[in-house]
Amino acid sequence: MSASTSSQDRPRKRRPYAPRVPIAQRREQLLDAALAVIVSDGYERVSIDAIAKRAQVARAVVYGAFENLDALLTALLNRQQTRAFARLLETIPETGDPRDPAGFAAEAVRRMSAMLRQDPDTWRLILLPAGNMPTVVRDRIEADRERFQLQVEQWISLLLADRSNPQLDPQILAHALVACAEHFGRTALTDPDKFDPSRLINQVQVILGTIWPTR
Repeated sequence: MSASTSSQDRPRKRRPYAPRVPIAQRREQLLDAALAVIVSDGYERVSIDAIAKRAQVARAVVYGAFENLDALLTALLNRQQTRAFARLLETIPETGDPRDPAGFAAEAVRRMSAMLRQDPDTWRLILLPAGNMPTVVRDRIEADRERFQLQVEQWISLLLADRSNPQLDPQILAHALVACAEHFGRTALTDPDKFDPSRLINQVQVILGTIWPTR
């Protein structure tokens, strides 16, 4: 005997089920999902719904980990900026080798190239900012840029202290070097095959070797 299946008998579509995990692990999962949404769709598309969908969890799971979207985005910003700036500082040791500044700078470029390959999504947020980026994000990026420029300026000052060339200005050179690094970083993200890292490293050695010959 056949009988029509009523709508009540049909299985309901289940909501995404999220297994219980430690809250710290859940927050990291949701931050990863938010980052993926921003990178792929931009800030205008990021929402609790979009994050929940990307993480394959229910909205209630997101609200169980973060009070609201602002709190989640603030936590994401804190995490990514902390990671990025820590890695960036690792490319510039506290002191340079005054005997071989060109070699030191070339090694920094090599480390930066590796850093971009290891975590491109974070650097897209920093080097390729969207027009609708929140002000708080822009302010944080600018503050970290200034901190990095200061590190570079201090390194240049150490080199100049060991050389007799008073015409070189550490502050201006630091701004120029950071601007160049940002430009080639953006190029590496948008057109990775345009400039091979070894080609950039070679030119850094040639240019800085001319300015500061090895002693």
